[in-house]
Amino acid sequence: MGKPDAEGNGPADGLPGLPPEWGRVVVPDDASALAAEATQVRRELRRASGLPGGHRALGLPLLVLLVAVVTTLAGLLVVTWPRANRGTERPTPTPYSPPASLTGQALPALDLVDAQDAPVPLRGLLPAMIILLDGCPCPDRVTEALAAAPADVSVVTVTTGRSAPAAPTTQRQAHVLADPAGGLRSFLGQPARPGTATALLVDRAGTVTRVLPDLGTIESYRSDLSALAA
Repeated sequence: MGKPDAEGNGPADGLPGLPPEWGRVVVPDDASALAAEATQVRRELRRASGLPGGHRALGLPLLVLLVAVVTTLAGLLVVTWPRANRGTERPTPTPYSPPASLTGQALPALDLVDAQDAPVPLRGLLPAMIILLDGCPCPDRVTEALAAAPADVSVVTVTTGRSAPAAPTTQRQAHVLADPAGGLRSFLGQPARPGTATALLVDRAGTVTRVLPDLGTIESYRSDLSALAA
């Protein structure tokens, strides 16, 4: 039914607040006056549902919407999915250090080879200072060790090649051996480092008394070398 207008002059003919392009909308007092329009709307709906491709025209926008939603979710999943290797592409290098438990362990019964490719039991040369030269030939360091070692302490140089290199030209000769199987380096548990020689000091009983990961000057291990003769 009609209501008075804003100035109280009687009922308004339309509804306020509607889009202007709808024109003037009048609400009748009797709903039966809309019966003809309702019949026409139902007729149009039945006609649209009976047209070929009517359902297809409705399904296409739904399919596009579904694909968009799935694509968006997949993108979010790729971005947020935790990866095990994230942040580990460039690991921070750790300082070189020999295993803390190696000192006090027994030297394994390894057979190395000499320049004639004959087997040499390593434990048969004890007590000994064993110098691994696969990272550095370091002839000066070997010469220092030969000069400082007590008479009954062997100085053994080891490389990973099949043939052992020639010994340094000194009054006292080192036992020059090769370890093609890499058993001694495996026992040490550390890879060779370029420019660095590594040494093991092993007493008469076959026990490792000290590991020198970077063989320095003789003053850094002179007392340990002398103790092997005790």
